[in-house]
Amino acid sequence: MNPDFKQELFRISDRETFSAAALEVFHFQSTSVPVYRDYLNALKVEPEKVSTLEEIPFLPVEFFKSHRVIAEGMEAEEVFESSGTTGSTSASTTGSTSVDTSARTPGGTTSHHYVADAALYRESFLRSFNRFYGSPEERCILALLPSYMERSGSSLVYMMDQMIKWSGHPDSGFYLENLEELSAILKKRNSDGHPTLLLGVSFALLELAERHPLQLGGHIKVMETGGMKGRRKELVRGELHEILTGAFGVPTIHSEYGMTELLSQAYSRGEGIFHTPPWMDLLIRDPNDPLSLVGEGHTGGLNIIDLANLYSCSFIATGDLGKRFEDGSFEVLGRFDHSDIRGCNLLVS
Repeated sequence: MNPDFKQELFRISDRETFSAAALEVFHFQSTSVPVYRDYLNALKVEPEKVSTLEEIPFLPVEFFKSHRVIAEGMEAEEVFESSGTTGSTSASTTGSTSVDTSARTPGGTTSHHYVADAALYRESFLRSFNRFYGSPEERCILALLPSYMERSGSSLVYMMDQMIKWSGHPDSGFYLENLEELSAILKKRNSDGHPTLLLGVSFALLELAERHPLQLGGHIKVMETGGMKGRRKELVRGELHEILTGAFGVPTIHSEYGMTELLSQAYSRGEGIFHTPPWMDLLIRDPNDPLSLVGEGHTGGLNIIDLANLYSCSFIATGDLGKRFEDGSFEVLGRFDHSDIRGCNLLVS
């Protein structure tokens, strides 16, 4: 891989440049990432014949549960682990074809992302946040992530810890179960008008909304990361946002789309419509034929291209259902359940 590629990655500005960069990453990973190489071999795909994005096979996200997805000769600087509650749905492990088992992770119940270049992850999430919200230094950043803080290896906690440090505001920080203190901080921000981001997991934001409803000013953004973590009944996004907008007096609720297996995030400024940074995109796969794609506006599985995943796999077939729109934005509509995931019988049996 060209050593200057990491900087070129963040200079992508159009679809043509993105496609060229994605194909360069594909040809690198098809030979350098053992799990992906074996998967392509099992599909009988000849990488040198792949010349368009639509021809690239996407690695089922379940491989991050069973294998070390990392380029040969590289060691992990950070290992991120999913919670096991909202991570990728387990796929069927039946089938006669298997990939090399030498890179299996122990246990296989949660996803592990072996990150060979943590600086690349930091640059990706900083540049993405800057693109949608401006510099973290301009905001007070409040993180309400109790379930994530109760375990180690969370990529979201890593990201927010860095953002809080970059913020430099004395009130920026993690606010676990101390909702009364957090409410007092929000009242201060209402008074002084300082731009503020309140980011939280859904169940914790609901608890804050019930115990400490507060009419927030327009300079305070409320962002949910999804997930009830078994603490509450699951709500569809529309219901969740209606409750939160009513309790906090804000016109819209922002959302973040990310996962352990990705080093980039997409953001929604409202209505659950997400936009990606220029080095991230997606295609929609046919829910009944995972090796085929469907057009814009049709519902199917989200195939994410994240070029920041340079040393793992940039082409991931997620367990999420959604649709892509003409302008490149997308909507997440739900998840495959266990019985709905098809085409993953190349996993280790």
